[in-house]
Amino acid sequence: MFHILHRRDQRKGTIADVEFEGEPYGAGVSFFQGNLPPGKGPGLHQHPYSETCIVLSGQAAMVVDGEEVVAGAGDIVVIGSSTPHRFTAIGDERLAMVCVHASERFAIQRVGE
Repeated sequence: MFHILHRRDQRKGTIADVEFEGEPYGAGVSFFQGNLPPGKGPGLHQHPYSETCIVLSGQAAMVVDGEEVVAGAGDIVVIGSSTPHRFTAIGDERLAMVCVHASERFAIQRVGE
């Protein structure tokens, strides 16, 4: 069995070019694919599962479990389950990043800042 989701059939999110939830396809994972201009990104939040972010281009100023880090092209950031985190695109170039959620469905809990 396999599935192919053509561009026209992919779901777009509030700040993501693609929001993919794997449950309907038996994928076992979900992901966001973003291409954000400088200054954009999600607020502080957490998930009841791990998240792995792959920076394709640009830079992300991240706060993960209270620690400030900058991730750039080629970096992979692994965020543990229930760890508060946020990121913002910084620099002169757009941030292209894929964030893989170890879950068939997104579960996003906002955290007060």
